[in-house]
Amino acid sequence: MDRESFEQWLTLYGVAWRERNAARAASLYAEDATYQVTPFQEPFRGLVAIQEYWKGVTSTEENIEFEYEVLGVNSEYGIAHWRASFVRVPPGLHTILDGIFVVSLNAAGRCQSLREWWHKRQ
Repeated sequence: MDRESFEQWLTLYGVAWRERNAARAASLYAEDATYQVTPFQEPFRGLVAIQEYWKGVTSTEENIEFEYEVLGVNSEYGIAHWRASFVRVPPGLHTILDGIFVVSLNAAGRCQSLREWWHKRQ
């Protein structure tokens, strides 16, 4: 894993989120990937579970913005600080998220594991 592949993955993650495109998001993950949304939740395992999660989340969000800053990359993991904002529908609640990703990419540039920590302001 290197900085360039991590930045490319983060950019495509943001595109998929802004487009609310669960299939495009799922294409960023390895077949047996894990996605842990919060440290207290069991990770989603595999493409089907990850795509279903994305479908549910993005169906309740509009006007999505996403940005990131890479904090560090080594051969195994990339760490990024990210921020997102969107309107939760219903009820039209403006939401801002601020979080950290720890991502492992495989040799093909697909995510093998994603762990995130975030906090929201509404």
